[in-house]
Amino acid sequence: MSWKTHTVFNQPRPLSNSNLFLSDTPLREAVIREGADWDVELLSSVGQQLGSAESLELGRLANAHPPELLRYDTRGERLDDLRFHPAWHLLMQGLFANRVHNLPWLKDARPGVFVARAARFILHAQVEAGTLCPITMTFGATPLLQATLPQVFTRWLPALLSDRYDAHLQPGDQKRGLLIGMGMTEKQGGTDVLSNTTRAEPLDARHSGEAYRITGHKWFFSVPQSDAHLILAQTKGGLSCFFLPRFLPDGTRNAVRIERLKDKLGNRSNASSEVEFCDATGWLIGDEGEGVRQILKMGGYTRFDCALGSHGLMRRAFSVALYHAHQRQIMGKNLVDQPLMRQVLSAQALQLEGQTALLMRLARAWSMPHDEHERAFARLFTPAAKYGLCKSGISFVAESMEVVGGIGYCEESELARLYREMPVNSIWEGSGNVMCLDVLRVLARQSGAAEMLAREFESVKGVNRHFDSRWRQLKLRLRHLREVEAREITTSLLHLMMAVQVMKRLEPSLADAWCRQFLDPRGGASVTAAISERLFLRATGS
Repeated sequence: MSWKTHTVFNQPRPLSNSNLFLSDTPLREAVIREGADWDVELLSSVGQQLGSAESLELGRLANAHPPELLRYDTRGERLDDLRFHPAWHLLMQGLFANRVHNLPWLKDARPGVFVARAARFILHAQVEAGTLCPITMTFGATPLLQATLPQVFTRWLPALLSDRYDAHLQPGDQKRGLLIGMGMTEKQGGTDVLSNTTRAEPLDARHSGEAYRITGHKWFFSVPQSDAHLILAQTKGGLSCFFLPRFLPDGTRNAVRIERLKDKLGNRSNASSEVEFCDATGWLIGDEGEGVRQILKMGGYTRFDCALGSHGLMRRAFSVALYHAHQRQIMGKNLVDQPLMRQVLSAQALQLEGQTALLMRLARAWSMPHDEHERAFARLFTPAAKYGLCKSGISFVAESMEVVGGIGYCEESELARLYREMPVNSIWEGSGNVMCLDVLRVLARQSGAAEMLAREFESVKGVNRHFDSRWRQLKLRLRHLREVEAREITTSLLHLMMAVQVMKRLEPSLADAWCRQFLDPRGGASVTAAISERLFLRATGS
């Protein structure tokens, strides 16, 4: 062509080939502060690898090529298998190699191991979220299975604790690495699992570890390619938990029929399914009637991962927006230098500062299960964090998309995928109302919860007037817990605990800006240019 219509300029480059860990000063500081300084070198290596253009492309490919359901084999026999794009398997190999699925459960686990694992989870979430679903379920199930795995499956334990990803369609005792899924909800009940109709009848005795015949269905059967699932079914003794392997001990396929894969809003890489149990065989975990109690042993871990995953998505969205704003010019200035845009980006940076500090503090609490104070901290602030972070993430990513503009709304941008993914963590493992009611339950019944709050909050009394005022208001509400105020109470608790962390850990000017932004009832005040610059430098590791 001898002519052209226009010259392309003022188009920012996409963000790639950055170190996701070293560029995140708040995360790096928190990892060291909360006891996982021993993992910094590995986290730096993981951050470099995950921030590469190659890794980001794997995340795109895994979502551009969703899994395919293979209901029958070439002979017409029932197969109930799935075919994934190679990008999925490469991402899963990375997660297993970094032990995101089992790091705290190793015998030689070091102090602060939950902090290290949480940081690795956040880094992976910035590349691809669908692969984290099988990882978090396996992570939550492993300690339960270490204690209760039926005798016939004890040969599975070494593979549960390995760092090898094994996607072969084989019995679990023949594999180098295992995935564990969950299947709890049914069409008629959803969150109300007590209304489940799936039934289990013993093949012999009604005892823990014994085999039962299971008939029924699951409306959401996550990661159907897993080597086994933990499911809920009704027994004579009540709702019970069962270990449902993909292959039976004799090597034959279990009678789990995949009816279809879900067409979900969010990531396309992961498989969620609807299944029917046609006289399938499962092994009782715990006693009959203890199903909910057994599943709740996993619930805290998976709910914490929801908050970590949402934070990772938010961090990536902000990084993309800030990188764009540093390059894009409007009316002679870079976007980042426009006063109103600086306020938008500063508010996002402050939000991430508080979240990072709270999440790593919460990870430290999970690392200390034998300390009563830390146990109460984890029990209260895990559902609070899941509610607050997962809920706020939706509008956060939308704001980042608005910073980037029209191209952020197009599928060429990773922001579209991040935005679609955000609602799932608010829904999965208990919706917002369920989390807030759980917070009230902890406040009313958990031994040591009130003492823990007083100790944490009173330690910074007098440092910031906005904090003191908000804490006085909350104490009045805590005297008479009302269900209709559950969301307000949960939000206040979360913001106050974030404030505690930033006041203790950040330089005073940043801590004061955070408290004015999130605790001032009049709304967030303007952030000075100096504070904005400091926040942006911390957000880019400069």
